[in-house]
Amino acid sequence: MEALLVLIALTAIFGVLVAPAMRRRRQRLQGAQGVARAVDPGAGYGFVPTEQLDVRLPGPDHEFTEALEETQRTQDWQPVARLLALTGDEWELRWQRVQSMAGAAAMELAQARALGAPESPATGKGGSAGGVSFSKGPGLRDASWLRQWRTEQPGDPGGAQVYAQFLVWQAVADPSSADHRIILEEARTVCEEAARLAPDDPTPHITELFIARHLSYRRADFEELWATLRRKAPHHMGAHMAALPYWSEKGCGSRAEADAFAQSAAAHAPEGTLLPALPLFAAYEHLPEVNVVRGLYQSAEIEKAVEAAEYAVDQVEAGHPVRPHVLHLLVCFLVRAERYGEAMEALRVVDGYVGAIPWADSGDPASHYSAYRALAVSGWEATGGDRAQI
Repeated sequence: MEALLVLIALTAIFGVLVAPAMRRRRQRLQGAQGVARAVDPGAGYGFVPTEQLDVRLPGPDHEFTEALEETQRTQDWQPVARLLALTGDEWELRWQRVQSMAGAAAMELAQARALGAPESPATGKGGSAGGVSFSKGPGLRDASWLRQWRTEQPGDPGGAQVYAQFLVWQAVADPSSADHRIILEEARTVCEEAARLAPDDPTPHITELFIARHLSYRRADFEELWATLRRKAPHHMGAHMAALPYWSEKGCGSRAEADAFAQSAAAHAPEGTLLPALPLFAAYEHLPEVNVVRGLYQSAEIEKAVEAAEYAVDQVEAGHPVRPHVLHLLVCFLVRAERYGEAMEALRVVDGYVGAIPWADSGDPASHYSAYRALAVSGWEATGGDRAQI
């Protein structure tokens, strides 16, 4: 794709096709952002205002929110540790909560640094890894609860799992950093420790899937890791979502390999799982940066992936912890395909939360989501949609 864009840039085709397409896309998004500002989110649809959208979660988890807010307010690790212990072997939910706890800690530390927190070496087990340090200032919330959790309860698999994922988020946030690889290596060590502490839990292996992509594991090593994970949780949707990027063009594979991985998982998925939605994630992984093909999102390939994803979310329980991830991606594709009624139905379920792709892949998840939500609202109403129908 990059080579093709360079070629296009050197020809008159750029002026005829690509530049106007980019301008139209930019104008459309700017218009959507304008609509997002103009539309009262609470008028008729009950949508949450942009500034109140929760970037930590893909969907509601009130127990998690209460525990995390208490931990962040007091900097006491025990509320989140108790919650994770009570989550037990609900592996999909546990994975989601570990990811969100680690993400919340990473955001808290980043905010503390942005406020000018002094850099200082951390002490104690899990306190520092390759430049990741916690620093304490007067009244400052800087995720020191995570360091203390690791220090005071080194045998708690929950603390090890959250810390490993936290290190991954730290590393991928700045891949150009000189410490990038060192932090990932440390994360891998913590994953191994977490796996020893809870041998049946697939969560540390899922975190290692992120590491595998960014450290470019050899195929044999990745397949060994995947085989281990499959033995523990063969139909874990979060695990498949984490593995997919390794097989993609952006990772260590190709579009064909990513599609084959997704299609195989979907084809062999038992009833009651979200795996039929995986081809939609594979399609998202390989979307062109500049779309000059009209109707891409109404193509037979995309339509089939969307239908399979809708089937998947309909056959699992409404409270499935990974279901919101699929619904968020569906919103993106449905809006682009101008299927506004279906997009509005998905928005009704997930609105209020934006901790999922595609929004998380942008620099401003809340604004990105709000722009698509505004497009859905305006498209729905323009095609005769009635608020009473949603």
